[in-house]
Amino acid sequence: MKIIDSHVHLVQYIAGTGSGGELRSIGNGDAIYASGEIVPQMIPPMFGGEQVTPEQILAIMDENEVEKAVLLQGNYYGFQNIYTHEAVKRYPDRFAGAASYDPYSRNKDKICKHLFEELGFGIVKFEVSTGSGLMSNHHTLPLDGELMEEAYSYADDKGLVFVIDIGKCGSESWQVEALRRAILNHPNMKFVVCHLLAVSTKDVDKLKWGLELLKLPNVWFDLAALPHICGPDAYPYENARRSVQIGKEIVGADRMMFGTDIPSVLKKDTYKNYVNFLMESDVLTEQEKQMVFYDTANKVFF
Repeated sequence: MKIIDSHVHLVQYIAGTGSGGELRSIGNGDAIYASGEIVPQMIPPMFGGEQVTPEQILAIMDENEVEKAVLLQGNYYGFQNIYTHEAVKRYPDRFAGAASYDPYSRNKDKICKHLFEELGFGIVKFEVSTGSGLMSNHHTLPLDGELMEEAYSYADDKGLVFVIDIGKCGSESWQVEALRRAILNHPNMKFVVCHLLAVSTKDVDKLKWGLELLKLPNVWFDLAALPHICGPDAYPYENARRSVQIGKEIVGADRMMFGTDIPSVLKKDTYKNYVNFLMESDVLTEQEKQMVFYDTANKVFF
């Protein structure tokens, strides 16, 4: 079965920001926030410690029979826009790339023009989480407010796919109702919500509630990092399988897309296991697996 990984990160340099301030490499794949908090194995040893290159990602993809991948951005590693653009330009048959920007930037009009009109990115990614997203180093903002509406409207006008990570359930950024209102204002734009709403197993009712609200014809969900969001658990990740079952029952298998969130998750398990926890499960039929692993992402991103 052909596979598309809908949630992958390249890292030219660790240049992140988060609630702990700037995040920078201290060698061997580890990084440290300005607060002194250390993030161990931010880049797992298999990558050599300092970068995650397109060629390294392609090697993992080839080893696991993954045809294509979507390269996303986030504050955690720091925006990698030019590096991502170069990777897509070099391997256009294997990668689709998303660009990111800070909507508080004074020159955001110039930034957007360069990224989406000159470089030609067709996907925009916003992580708004309180841990390492927009709300980690800015004030809490409404997802249906004026600042975000500017971002939605620009993306809608340019025909972009809008990928959004609203952070973990329970955080100030987890604004499902506000996101619903924003999406309803842009019925012709594709929205992808990361991590199946990032709800742990102890909040199943909130997962059901959130999915019901976002059960809209222009909304899809990636399943990246779900085995660990639904943890603590171990392969074959029965907790994550149950969340996928809920997603299937509420929004449908055709609204979900396989994704891993590599590289960071590879410090916890193998890529093969992130594939097989669903591929070898009876949660999805063979036809549904075809949609989750390939067809839907191909339609949405490629």
